[in-house]
Amino acid sequence: MDRTGLLIILSSPSGAGKSTLARRLMDWDGDLRFSVSATTRPPRPGEIDGQHYYFTTPDMFRDMVADGQMLEHAEVFGNLYGSPRSPVEAAMRQGRDTLFDVDWQGGQQIRASALGGHVVSIFVLPPSLPELERRLRARGQDSDQVIAGRMQKSRSEISHWAEYDYVLVNEDLDGTEDRLRAILTAERLRRDRQAGLGRFVKRLMEEESA
Repeated sequence: MDRTGLLIILSSPSGAGKSTLARRLMDWDGDLRFSVSATTRPPRPGEIDGQHYYFTTPDMFRDMVADGQMLEHAEVFGNLYGSPRSPVEAAMRQGRDTLFDVDWQGGQQIRASALGGHVVSIFVLPPSLPELERRLRARGQDSDQVIAGRMQKSRSEISHWAEYDYVLVNEDLDGTEDRLRAILTAERLRRDRQAGLGRFVKRLMEEESA
């Protein structure tokens, strides 16, 4: 049966496991596409336009926003970032779901967009704040000052948990991945998301019994 693709928003505070879970979902379902962001920052060595980012100029980016061609956008450290609408719509028509790794602000914008009726939003919580801090320190990448800033931002992110359709506590990655798969499977099977279901039932009702 035909199905319209979903927009899957995955959010969490830094260190709660969102990026790892996103990669696992992509490995599980090869048809699931990751939303490629547009940005006005210059490409870094090895980055490919259309694969890592859509690289554009500030004027072109602002024109896309004005034309309603960005599902969400924000300015980060003087550069503009956003999620172009047209690749997502193309995937939806093919019955492919798009995964968004965005914060609560990006999630709000996508839900408020013209495609908001196709959104499934999931927030991932850490089992505790001390465990979240332990995970950040285990990376060995940030100074104490940076970690303190990330923890402060995490509290702000967590305060928006009730805006999401689903909230998962990531105590272990395997269990959380299983629950994510279950959510995605159930959402795909919702009656109002199976575009060909009405036609199928109509044919079924017209059939003669044996």
